[in-house]
Amino acid sequence: MSHPSQPAAVSDAPALDLREKGAPKDGQTQYSDRRLFMQLTAFSRCRNSDALARVLSDSGLEAVLYEEANDPTGVAVLSMSEDPALFVTAMRSALQTAPFADLTLKPEFSLLGRTYSLGYEPRLEEWLLRRPRRMVLDPSTPWAVWYPLRRTGAFARLPRPEQQQILKEHGVIGRQFGEAGLAADIRLACHGLDKADNDFVIGLIGKELFPLSALVETMRPTVQTSQYLASIGPFFVGRAVWRSPVQAA
Repeated sequence: MSHPSQPAAVSDAPALDLREKGAPKDGQTQYSDRRLFMQLTAFSRCRNSDALARVLSDSGLEAVLYEEANDPTGVAVLSMSEDPALFVTAMRSALQTAPFADLTLKPEFSLLGRTYSLGYEPRLEEWLLRRPRRMVLDPSTPWAVWYPLRRTGAFARLPRPEQQQILKEHGVIGRQFGEAGLAADIRLACHGLDKADNDFVIGLIGKELFPLSALVETMRPTVQTSQYLASIGPFFVGRAVWRSPVQAA
Protein backbone atom coordinates (compact mmCIF):
# COMPACT_ATOMS: atom_id res chain seq x y z
CA MET A 1 0.00 0.00 0.00
CA SER A 2 1.41 3.40 -0.94
CA HIS A 3 1.93 6.05 1.73
CA PRO A 4 -0.71 8.87 1.59
CA SER A 5 2.02 11.48 1.17
CA GLN A 6 3.46 9.81 -1.89
CA PRO A 7 2.47 11.25 -5.30
CA ALA A 8 0.08 9.22 -7.38
CA ALA A 9 1.70 6.84 -9.83
CA VAL A 10 1.87 8.06 -13.41
CA SER A 11 -0.44 5.24 -14.43
CA ASP A 12 -3.12 6.64 -12.07
CA ALA A 13 -3.07 10.11 -13.64
CA PRO A 14 -5.74 11.07 -16.21
CA ALA A 15 -4.65 10.57 -19.80
CA LEU A 16 -3.39 13.76 -21.41
CA ASP A 17 -5.60 15.19 -24.13
CA LEU A 18 -3.82 18.00 -25.96
CA ARG A 19 -6.35 18.29 -28.76
CA GLU A 20 -8.04 21.61 -29.45
CA LYS A 21 -11.73 21.52 -28.58
CA GLY A 22 -14.62 23.41 -30.14
CA ALA A 23 -18.35 23.77 -29.61
CA PRO A 24 -20.51 20.64 -30.07
CA LYS A 25 -21.50 19.89 -33.66
CA ASP A 26 -24.34 17.44 -34.31
CA GLY A 27 -24.24 16.66 -30.61
CA GLN A 28 -20.51 15.82 -30.58
CA THR A 29 -17.64 17.95 -29.28
CA GLN A 30 -15.29 19.02 -32.07
CA TYR A 31 -11.63 18.03 -31.72
CA SER A 32 -8.55 18.87 -33.76
CA ASP A 33 -4.86 18.05 -33.52
CA ARG A 34 -4.08 20.82 -36.02
CA ARG A 35 -2.99 24.35 -35.18
CA LEU A 36 -1.18 27.15 -36.99
CA PHE A 37 2.18 28.48 -35.77
CA MET A 38 2.98 32.10 -36.68
CA GLN A 39 6.34 33.83 -36.30
CA LEU A 40 7.33 37.48 -36.66
CA THR A 41 10.99 38.28 -37.41
CA ALA A 42 12.01 41.94 -37.68
CA PHE A 43 15.05 43.67 -39.19
CA SER A 44 16.51 47.12 -39.69
CA ARG A 45 18.81 48.63 -42.35
CA CYS A 46 16.53 47.67 -45.25
CA ARG A 47 16.55 50.09 -48.17
CA ASN A 48 14.99 47.84 -50.81
CA SER A 49 11.99 45.85 -49.63
CA ASP A 50 11.23 44.76 -53.22
CA ALA A 51 14.35 42.58 -53.17
CA LEU A 52 13.17 40.93 -49.95
CA ALA A 53 9.77 40.27 -51.48
CA ARG A 54 11.40 38.48 -54.42
CA VAL A 55 13.26 36.13 -52.06
CA LEU A 56 10.06 35.32 -50.21
CA SER A 57 8.11 34.84 -53.43
CA ASP A 58 10.74 32.46 -54.81
CA SER A 59 10.71 30.47 -51.56
CA GLY A 60 7.06 29.47 -51.96
CA LEU A 61 6.52 29.94 -48.23
CA GLU A 62 3.41 31.41 -46.62
CA ALA A 63 4.49 34.82 -45.41
CA VAL A 64 3.80 38.55 -45.20
CA LEU A 65 6.42 41.29 -45.58
CA TYR A 66 5.79 44.45 -43.56
CA GLU A 67 7.49 47.83 -43.72
CA GLU A 68 7.76 49.25 -40.21
CA ALA A 69 6.05 52.55 -39.38
CA ASN A 70 8.45 53.51 -36.57
CA ASP A 71 11.74 52.78 -38.33
CA PRO A 72 12.43 54.13 -41.85
CA THR A 73 14.62 51.10 -42.57
CA GLY A 74 12.58 48.59 -40.54
CA VAL A 75 10.85 45.52 -42.01
CA ALA A 76 9.42 42.29 -40.63
CA VAL A 77 8.47 38.90 -42.00
CA LEU A 78 5.42 37.12 -40.66
CA SER A 79 5.67 33.43 -41.54
CA MET A 80 3.17 30.67 -40.79
CA SER A 81 2.99 26.90 -40.87
CA GLU A 82 1.27 24.00 -39.16
CA ASP A 83 4.71 22.44 -38.82
CA PRO A 84 7.02 24.62 -36.67
CA ALA A 85 10.03 22.83 -38.14
CA LEU A 86 9.60 25.18 -41.13
CA PHE A 87 10.97 28.06 -39.04
CA VAL A 88 14.31 26.31 -38.55
CA THR A 89 14.53 24.82 -42.05
CA ALA A 90 13.06 26.52 -45.12
CA MET A 91 12.32 29.89 -43.49
CA ARG A 92 15.70 29.90 -41.75
CA SER A 93 17.38 29.34 -45.13
CA ALA A 94 15.37 32.11 -46.77
CA LEU A 95 16.30 34.61 -44.05
CA GLN A 96 19.99 33.76 -44.45
CA THR A 97 19.82 34.56 -48.15
CA ALA A 98 20.90 37.96 -49.46
CA PRO A 99 19.62 40.60 -49.09
CA PHE A 100 18.13 39.37 -45.77
CA ALA A 101 21.64 38.33 -44.70
CA ASP A 102 22.76 41.97 -44.93
CA LEU A 103 20.09 43.27 -42.53
CA THR A 104 20.30 43.68 -38.76
CA LEU A 105 17.98 41.54 -36.65
CA LYS A 106 15.72 43.35 -34.16
CA PRO A 107 15.24 40.60 -31.54
CA GLU A 108 12.95 42.74 -29.38
CA PHE A 109 10.21 42.12 -31.97
CA SER A 110 10.77 38.37 -32.38
CA LEU A 111 7.42 36.66 -31.74
CA LEU A 112 6.27 33.06 -31.97
CA GLY A 113 2.83 31.70 -31.13
CA ARG A 114 0.25 29.06 -32.00
CA THR A 115 -3.48 29.23 -32.58
CA TYR A 116 -5.65 27.73 -29.87
CA SER A 117 -9.31 27.21 -28.99
CA LEU A 118 -11.36 28.18 -25.94
CA GLY A 119 -13.88 25.38 -26.36
CA TYR A 120 -16.85 27.24 -27.83
CA GLU A 121 -15.73 27.85 -31.44
CA PRO A 122 -18.55 26.68 -33.78
CA ARG A 123 -16.16 26.03 -36.70
CA LEU A 124 -13.03 24.79 -35.00
CA GLU A 125 -10.60 24.36 -37.90
CA GLU A 126 -11.82 27.57 -39.51
CA TRP A 127 -10.75 29.34 -36.30
CA LEU A 128 -7.47 27.47 -35.93
CA LEU A 129 -6.24 27.38 -39.53
CA ARG A 130 -8.16 29.36 -42.12
CA ARG A 131 -9.21 32.59 -40.40
CA PRO A 132 -5.69 33.66 -39.32
CA ARG A 133 -4.31 33.03 -42.82
CA ARG A 134 -7.18 34.93 -44.41
CA MET A 135 -6.74 37.92 -42.11
CA VAL A 136 -3.01 38.47 -42.65
CA LEU A 137 -3.00 37.65 -46.38
CA ASP A 138 -5.96 39.86 -47.32
CA PRO A 139 -4.77 42.75 -49.57
CA SER A 140 -7.59 44.96 -48.25
CA THR A 141 -6.22 44.90 -44.68
CA PRO A 142 -2.54 45.91 -44.94
CA TRP A 143 -2.03 47.48 -41.50
CA ALA A 144 -0.92 45.37 -38.56
CA VAL A 145 0.05 45.81 -34.92
CA TRP A 146 1.78 42.81 -33.33
CA TYR A 147 2.70 42.54 -29.65
CA PRO A 148 3.20 40.02 -26.82
CA LEU A 149 1.60 40.06 -23.39
CA ARG A 150 1.92 38.21 -20.14
CA ARG A 151 -0.74 37.93 -17.45
CA THR A 152 -0.03 38.01 -13.73
CA GLY A 153 -0.11 34.85 -11.67
CA ALA A 154 -3.12 36.30 -9.85
CA PHE A 155 -5.24 35.85 -12.97
CA ALA A 156 -4.35 32.15 -13.19
CA ARG A 157 -5.52 31.70 -9.59
CA LEU A 158 -8.97 33.19 -10.20
CA PRO A 159 -11.93 30.78 -10.39
CA ARG A 160 -12.69 29.79 -13.97
CA PRO A 161 -16.08 31.61 -14.08
CA GLU A 162 -14.41 34.85 -12.98
CA GLN A 163 -11.71 34.45 -15.63
CA GLN A 164 -14.39 33.93 -18.28
CA GLN A 165 -16.24 37.07 -17.20
CA ILE A 166 -13.05 39.13 -17.44
CA LEU A 167 -12.24 37.72 -20.88
CA LYS A 168 -15.83 38.33 -22.04
CA GLU A 169 -15.28 42.07 -21.56
CA HIS A 170 -12.40 41.91 -24.06
CA GLY A 171 -14.42 39.73 -26.42
CA VAL A 172 -17.31 42.20 -26.57
CA ILE A 173 -14.98 45.07 -27.52
CA GLY A 174 -13.22 42.95 -30.13
CA ARG A 175 -16.52 41.94 -31.73
CA GLN A 176 -17.66 45.57 -31.90
CA PHE A 177 -14.56 46.57 -33.86
CA GLY A 178 -14.74 43.41 -35.99
CA GLU A 179 -18.41 43.76 -36.91
CA ALA A 180 -17.77 47.39 -37.87
CA GLY A 181 -15.00 46.24 -40.24
CA LEU A 182 -12.43 48.28 -38.33
CA ALA A 183 -10.12 45.62 -36.91
CA ALA A 184 -9.65 41.86 -36.72
CA ASP A 185 -7.65 40.22 -33.97
CA ILE A 186 -5.46 37.12 -34.06
CA ARG A 187 -4.73 35.55 -30.68
CA LEU A 188 -1.85 33.11 -30.35
CA ALA A 189 -0.67 31.15 -27.31
CA CYS A 190 3.02 31.75 -26.58
CA HIS A 191 3.68 29.68 -23.45
CA GLY A 192 7.32 28.59 -23.42
CA LEU A 193 7.98 29.84 -26.95
CA ASP A 194 10.03 32.97 -26.27
CA LYS A 195 12.78 34.12 -23.93
CA ALA A 196 10.54 36.72 -22.23
CA ASP A 197 8.08 34.09 -20.91
CA ASN A 198 5.09 35.73 -22.57
CA ASP A 199 1.67 34.08 -22.48
CA PHE A 200 0.18 35.36 -25.74
CA VAL A 201 0.95 37.07 -29.05
CA ILE A 202 -1.71 39.43 -30.37
CA GLY A 203 -2.09 40.62 -33.96
CA LEU A 204 -4.47 43.47 -34.84
CA ILE A 205 -5.19 43.65 -38.57
CA GLY A 206 -7.10 46.34 -40.46
CA LYS A 207 -7.58 48.58 -43.47
CA GLU A 208 -6.41 51.68 -41.58
CA LEU A 209 -4.02 52.23 -38.70
CA PHE A 210 -6.14 54.52 -36.54
CA PRO A 211 -8.81 51.91 -35.58
CA LEU A 212 -6.07 49.52 -34.44
CA SER A 213 -4.72 52.20 -32.10
CA ALA A 214 -8.27 52.99 -30.96
CA LEU A 215 -8.85 49.31 -30.17
CA VAL A 216 -5.75 49.19 -27.95
CA GLU A 217 -6.93 52.38 -26.24
CA THR A 218 -10.43 50.98 -25.66
CA MET A 219 -8.96 47.85 -24.08
CA ARG A 220 -6.85 49.80 -21.57
CA PRO A 221 -9.56 50.33 -18.89
CA THR A 222 -10.72 46.70 -18.98
CA VAL A 223 -10.19 44.54 -15.91
CA GLN A 224 -7.71 42.24 -17.66
CA THR A 225 -5.52 45.04 -19.03
CA SER A 226 -5.66 47.37 -16.02
CA GLN A 227 -5.35 44.72 -13.27
CA TYR A 228 -4.03 41.41 -14.59
CA LEU A 229 -1.27 42.15 -17.10
CA ALA A 230 2.32 41.77 -15.93
CA SER A 231 3.76 43.08 -19.20
CA ILE A 232 2.68 44.11 -22.68
CA GLY A 233 4.70 44.98 -25.78
CA PRO A 234 6.89 46.03 -27.44
CA PHE A 235 4.53 46.88 -30.29
CA PHE A 236 5.53 46.30 -33.90
CA VAL A 237 3.53 48.54 -36.25
CA GLY A 238 3.75 47.79 -39.95
CA ARG A 239 2.06 47.88 -43.32
CA ALA A 240 2.13 44.87 -45.62
CA VAL A 241 3.94 45.41 -48.93
CA TRP A 242 3.94 41.76 -50.08
CA ARG A 243 1.91 38.65 -49.25
CA SER A 244 2.04 35.07 -50.48
CA PRO A 245 -1.12 33.65 -52.05
CA VAL A 246 -3.64 32.09 -49.68
CA GLN A 247 -3.08 28.33 -49.56
CA ALA A 248 -5.71 25.73 -48.75
CA ALA A 249 -5.71 24.65 -45.12
